[in-house]
Amino acid sequence: MKTISRIVLLFLVSGFSSWAQTRDTYWVAFTHKPAGVYSLQQPQAFLGPRSIARRVRQGISIDSSDLPVHAPFLDSLRAAGAQVKHSSKWLNGATIRIPNNDSVILQRISNLPFVRQTLPNGRRAGSGIATPSTKLAVDPLPLPLSSISRTSTAYGASSAQIRLHKGDLLHDMGYRGQGLRIAVFDAGFVAMPQIRAFDSLYARNGVLDAFDFVDMDSMVYELDGHGTYVMGCMAANLPGELMGTAPKAEYMLYRTENNVGGSENPVEEDNWVAAAERADSLGADVFNSSLIYTTFDVPGWNHSWADMDGNTTRMTRASDMAASKGILVVNSAGNYGGGPWYKIGAAADGDSVLAVGATDTLGLRVGFSSMGPTADGRIKPNVMAVGAGAATCAIPGPGVALVSGTSFAGPLMAGLATCLWQALPNRHAYQILDLLERCSNRSTNPDTLNGYGVPNLQRALQLAGWSPSAGSNNPLWTLAPQPCTQDQILQLRGSNLPSGTYRVTWMNTQGQRIQESEFQWPSESGQNFVEISKPKPGFYVVSLSGPSYRDRRTCLLHP
Repeated sequence: MKTISRIVLLFLVSGFSSWAQTRDTYWVAFTHKPAGVYSLQQPQAFLGPRSIARRVRQGISIDSSDLPVHAPFLDSLRAAGAQVKHSSKWLNGATIRIPNNDSVILQRISNLPFVRQTLPNGRRAGSGIATPSTKLAVDPLPLPLSSISRTSTAYGASSAQIRLHKGDLLHDMGYRGQGLRIAVFDAGFVAMPQIRAFDSLYARNGVLDAFDFVDMDSMVYELDGHGTYVMGCMAANLPGELMGTAPKAEYMLYRTENNVGGSENPVEEDNWVAAAERADSLGADVFNSSLIYTTFDVPGWNHSWADMDGNTTRMTRASDMAASKGILVVNSAGNYGGGPWYKIGAAADGDSVLAVGATDTLGLRVGFSSMGPTADGRIKPNVMAVGAGAATCAIPGPGVALVSGTSFAGPLMAGLATCLWQALPNRHAYQILDLLERCSNRSTNPDTLNGYGVPNLQRALQLAGWSPSAGSNNPLWTLAPQPCTQDQILQLRGSNLPSGTYRVTWMNTQGQRIQESEFQWPSESGQNFVEISKPKPGFYVVSLSGPSYRDRRTCLLHP
């Protein structure tokens, strides 16, 4: 069963996508991945500039897992009679439908020389049967603003869930998510554009991308309101009434979960993988996923407990792959704590995934919060946040709703982690995850109920050595113009660079050195720029090293 760790199924409508409920879907794994028309030397052809910059900033190489799936493979699947819904560059395969489970088409596909494996409905052969669990079924409770007692001047009903983590300290310092992108994976975002709590989000064009990977269209504002509640925890911005944990971040909204009719199908995990790859390419920094998968409509499709080892389910493998690309992946732990399963599900089992369990507003664990460890013995959940009586927007509003489930603990923590990363922009994603664990109240004695406990973000800043003056005098430099043609002069413009000799090293995306040069700073002319020589046209990583300083940028050179 999937838990959208929430509490009530909302907004059912008649009708459904043929993809949403079908039982004739398959996962096709490929033997290899030819580069085809793409080249690792030209990543701008398949990755957005922010996606490339994230990798460069964190010292992550662009490799074959970033290359798109070989298009002729997909063409061959279609020619054999299959319908292709998704392809995954990270997992090197495709989600297909074989109409009527036609055995002739299936055999034809299995015989293709590049097909390594064809698995029914995406499950691996010989899967075990998991014990079904029960969703926590507590209705979100809309309350008039006058009845909310947990108020403060700035936060209104959100006060307790933010102050528990000292998140208000980050906000007071101006860290509210500006400049970072959060991708949200959910079941639908009903009525979001009409809810007053999101007025400022839409006024600043803060929703950068939206797509429905269930029905393969852009209609995300229908069918289900779970994602709307989730967004209320992060993006709401009504001072004195309701405040999200990252009210000034940019967002991407993806419907990957189908809740219409109550069907549970592994294709929903493939929807998630497709959305994750899109979010990566568009430069997401943080993922929030309030989805957990364990059991499905057909028992043979179920995940077994042994599958919760961080390396088995495709959603978990893709989550860890996203983390390897420099993305902070946050996943709700699940609401199974009071049931026969009682433990976490996919993708909270990922070794690079920040799994978030639920507490009340005093920081005490609530009974429905799923437990660890993973099947291979690792501590889960990682941390805890408010998931019992969490304040979010009412649907359709006005007012506030109090909701319960780890679905809301996850986004509360995802938003706070985004603000922490904004305060510590030179940290890598894995370092932010590590800081959140180390600043928590059980960091010295983690357990399988609470993980490392409740993070204290003031403590996180102290552990990171942050100071109020940090960043104000940091060296800054840029390459201009971008992109630059061969007949244009390329300048390196800087401020606060220490005096001395600097080396400029041009590298391709595999880290191979192409060209080097040196210059003195300040420049002889006294200007805040120097002219630098260029290699041949292409996409490069440019390293600048000098007196006690080293940093990287990307540069695109056109003919």
